[in-house]
Amino acid sequence: MTDVAFHTGIADKLGYTCRLLRKAWRQGACVVATGDAQLLSRLDTQLWVFEQEEFVPHARLRSGERVAPVMARTPIWLADDPGAVPGPTVLVNLGPDMAPAPQRFARVIEIVSDDPQDVHQGRQRWRQYLASGLQPTQLKPS
Repeated sequence: MTDVAFHTGIADKLGYTCRLLRKAWRQGACVVATGDAQLLSRLDTQLWVFEQEEFVPHARLRSGERVAPVMARTPIWLADDPGAVPGPTVLVNLGPDMAPAPQRFARVIEIVSDDPQDVHQGRQRWRQYLASGLQPTQLKPS
């Protein structure tokens, strides 16, 4: 069964996601992060500069693109369509909507900022997970 965890009250959504993706990479996880295309592009840039002298291996996959065979082993993907990336076991959702087919992942992490609109959208996703038979949990990072 898919483990769904909501990380809520995040003041710096991109900074938090960078640290989360770095941790996942260090633990050997294969992750796809999804959300609004503009936000993913900002995350792509942030992953290059958030920690001086450190690199989190990642690739950006825009809508309609396919994973090139030479890139198949990339551990972190930033994808407009998470279904276009073969093999990840963890999904990090930064978007306003629930990602399609969350059951195909072992773990789904929903990042919810402290912005009122984002909180509202996060609550809607929580209800959607419940309706689909998944039991989300909440984590409030300190």
